[in-house]
Amino acid sequence: MNRRYERGIIGESLAIDYLRKNGCRIIKRNYRFEHGEVDIIAEDGDVLVFIEVKTFRSKVYGEPEDAVTIRKREKIRKTAEAYLFENAIEDKECRFDVIAIDLEKENSPVIRHIKDAF
Repeated sequence: MNRRYERGIIGESLAIDYLRKNGCRIIKRNYRFEHGEVDIIAEDGDVLVFIEVKTFRSKVYGEPEDAVTIRKREKIRKTAEAYLFENAIEDKECRFDVIAIDLEKENSPVIRHIKDAF
């Protein structure tokens, strides 16, 4: 297993734990449609939340949330639309969040939850 993939799995697991502790209900992990993917789909109260998780071990390339480019946002939006269509979900408030995880200090990851990120 490559390191980047492992880091992604670790980050998503940390994000799911964080979300559950903060009252969210996890609906789906790694939802894929065509060329897009949403890392986590959750419910925060009555709001359906599509979440992108970015996990970095160093800040050499900037903050994790900076890696969610405009192109990535567009793919996430299209994938979210596909999820809504496939599940016949209408008239539901939706939100797009980013969870940025900094693993620079291995034993104490820093988690930032950016609600309504885009």
